[in-house]
Amino acid sequence: MKKSRKLYTTIAALVALGVVLIGAYFYTGRADAQKQTAIPKVGILQLMSHPALDQIHQGINDTLKKNGYVDGKNIKIEFQNAQGDQSNLRTISKQFVQDNVDVAVGIATPAVQSLMNATKTTPIILGGITDPAGSGLVKSEKVPGGNVTGVAGQAPIKDQLKLMQAVIPNLKTLGIIYTSSDAPSTHQMKQMQAYAQKEGIDVQVSSISTINDLQQVGTALAAKVQTIYVPTDNTVASGMKLLSSIAAKKNIAVFPAATTMVKDGGLATDGISQYELGQKTGEHVVKVLQGKESPATTPVTVVGKGHLMLNEKMAQKLNIKFPDSLVKQAQKNGQILK
Repeated sequence: MKKSRKLYTTIAALVALGVVLIGAYFYTGRADAQKQTAIPKVGILQLMSHPALDQIHQGINDTLKKNGYVDGKNIKIEFQNAQGDQSNLRTISKQFVQDNVDVAVGIATPAVQSLMNATKTTPIILGGITDPAGSGLVKSEKVPGGNVTGVAGQAPIKDQLKLMQAVIPNLKTLGIIYTSSDAPSTHQMKQMQAYAQKEGIDVQVSSISTINDLQQVGTALAAKVQTIYVPTDNTVASGMKLLSSIAAKKNIAVFPAATTMVKDGGLATDGISQYELGQKTGEHVVKVLQGKESPATTPVTVVGKGHLMLNEKMAQKLNIKFPDSLVKQAQKNGQILK
């Protein structure tokens, strides 16, 4: 009788152990399956909509695809546009952190600043920022420190001034319009002002606070100068068509810092390709996802080589003839809009 009881007890214990082991097997299998099916998340935060920033975004997406990352298949890309609103920037940045994105990308300085305020650990990639060190986004371009690295786009200011002098003979008065709250734009404005003054050019500087100021400020500036220069400025870029129209009424050309602004009515630029900035930003995202780089020790990629772009249609409207040397250069290594 006692032997039977011991036998029953042993059998019961074995059955119980089998249930536990089977349960553990299936639990572990489900956990492993979840790990295997988990895909990386990338959050892209763009300050506002205008061609320059849109081109950066497109460059990022194309580079991810080129490296085998297909949204919805083996990666989740969460793109959000803050529409120029600071409260939207904060809300979206916090949401990215709550969603546990593996990498966050900021397109434009305010977007990066908002992401930095939301997280000190999630890798943040600069999406073509004009002056990351000067804006306090990284300690230095060579050794960023913290959780931020990426791409900086530094317009070739001296080359852009030479371009204006080549197109506008005897340039003596230059107008610069920029957004007062835009630190990178302010930095470029000061650079152009200093270079132009060394050339003996009188510089008239006008600033706007919002896009609503552009009509009045642009009209007043166009009445006082021979031509107008626009730095890499998100607010002015969003109103570039308006500014070029205002200037054209005074028979004044607008020389912007970015190639996308030439397409919106600027006369010409020796400017950085925003799409290229996006491509290089995407390369940083890929390397972080693959564990090949850490933001703290990865130098910022600096893009400073310009691409000559001439707007032939606008030149005809303003009765301006581009020098043959510039036309040949654009035909060989640049672009002519007709």
